[in-house]
Parts: sequence; structure tokens; C-alpha cells
Amino acid sequence: MIILNGGSSSGKSGIVRCLQALLPDPWPAFGCDSFVDALPARMQASDGGITFAADGGVSVGADFRALETAWTEGIVAMARAGARIIVDDVFLGGAASQQRWRRALGDLPVLWVGVRCESTVAAGREVARGDRVQGMAAAQAQAVHEGVVYDLEVDTTRTESLACARAIAARVN
Repeated sequence: MIILNGGSSSGKSGIVRCLQALLPDPWPAFGCDSFVDALPARMQASDGGITFAADGGVSVGADFRALETAWTEGIVAMARAGARIIVDDVFLGGAASQQRWRRALGDLPVLWVGVRCESTVAAGREVARGDRVQGMAAAQAQAVHEGVVYDLEVDTTRTESLACARAIAARVN
């Protein structure tokens, strides 16, 4: 497995697409955005689900955590069954988020990748995307990396997704 962690609009999705094109075997990708999009509408903006504050803050409740655990376990089950998997995540809890993955993964081999981007650049991407609460990128740029241990870090501030993906692929091969 490859697990990419970075703040909103840091460039993770672009790197994932490049990795899928570069790596010789099929690597399905699963991202936290897809997980959030799959939630029932009533869980978005509810105390038990996930809420996005006007300033870009994100809060998750108990129902969200329970479903997130099931989602994580499902991805790990696919990896245990032999699939090569790329995960695109945002560790809102920093080291605690990585620990949740570590517990689920057990002894599975993982390449932990930190995707960094200067907050001002990520904020510009956020505005251009138009599908994020403004302020999320700046709020997450550093916080998601606090206490997280990586095998490799890439920085998309001035480096294109393809170059970052090549660095990651070189560690996989």
C-alpha cells in the first residue's frame, strides 16, 4: 500500500493519477473525498457526521468515525487479498490518524508519503477548485503532518505531480 497524507488542495489527487499511470501493475486508489461524498447527505453537516466550518475547520462525530473505521478495514481487506492500493487521505488528527491506519494495517507493508504544499499555494488552488470551504487548505497545510512519520515526503509547492509521483514510484519499485 501507498498512503499519501496532505492537507486539502495539496496535490494528492494529481499525484495519485500520475502514480496509477507510472506504476506497472494496477493500483486502485481510494480517497477520503470519495468516502465523504459516499456518506448519506444527512451525515454532512451533522454532529455525528462531518461538519465544515465557515473558516475551513472540519469536525467529525462518532457516526463518521464508525463508518471511517469500516471503510479503512475494507481497504485493508483488499490489500490483504493481494490488491495494491493507494490511499489519498487527510490526517485531521495528525499522528492519531496515522495510528488508526497502523492498527488496521498490522503487518502489511506500507509506503507512508507526506504531501506538503505551502499554505498560500494550496489556498490559491482551493479558490480555483471552487468545491472547498475557503480556509481549509491553510488550516490543514501543517496540522495534518504533526507527529506523522513518513518514509518519503514530496512538496508540490513548486514541483509538478508527475515529478512527485516518479519519486514515489522509485521507492515502490
